[in-house]
Amino acid sequence: MKKFLKVASIVLVIAMIACFAACGGNGGEKEKLTMATNAEFPPYEYVEGDKIVGIDAEIAALIADKLGMELEIVDVAFDSIIPGVQSGKYDMGMAGLTVNEERLEKVNFSTSYATGIQAVIVKEGSDIKSIDDLAGKKIGVQTSTTGDIYAGDIADATIERYNKGFEAVQALTQGKIDAVIIDNEPAKVFVAENEGTKILEEDFAVEEYAMAIAKENTELLEKVNVALAELTEDGTLKAIVDKYISAE
Repeated sequence: MKKFLKVASIVLVIAMIACFAACGGNGGEKEKLTMATNAEFPPYEYVEGDKIVGIDAEIAALIADKLGMELEIVDVAFDSIIPGVQSGKYDMGMAGLTVNEERLEKVNFSTSYATGIQAVIVKEGSDIKSIDDLAGKKIGVQTSTTGDIYAGDIADATIERYNKGFEAVQALTQGKIDAVIIDNEPAKVFVAENEGTKILEEDFAVEEYAMAIAKENTELLEKVNVALAELTEDGTLKAIVDKYISAE
């Protein structure tokens, strides 16, 4: 009888362990938060080894943690980020995305988490000394970026579009175009890597970066904004930006 009870107790314990393991496995799995980006935009997102790192990647990871979710970053072409978020393929988009009227027609945006500057890269010795000198020139931009949008307002300019920012800079160094309009931070990186290029002192435009979220997903938008407010209030967000961008 004692032997039977002992065996029964062992079986019960094993069953309970199996149940807890199964329940823990399912309950312990976090819901994924998919972030679409274009990892060609240092220091906001770029590839280091086999991992996507940068300002946006770190901020997104902290937001996912606050939401009790697991972040999954998907590297896609820049011009497919907004359509992907709009269709629900991705939960949100982060790629130094500027809030503008055209994009607001398709998606919602979180509160801003950083300020960006559109800069102009030219070759050393170029006759382009100011923004006004861009008129009638051949301008390189990354497709679907705000630089692409703004360039259309330059009088008599010819716009050459590239899939990646560095491809536009390469075209500049090869003499195929006269200037490149791109965000200031990656512009600094590209100029450092390409001797004989420089950034004009005059800013082309100042804009705000935010996260793109589908219009129907208002619940996620509210949660993201709460998380951003907390990260701003405790100084974490500024610390992340300062880590990658030295104060000038």
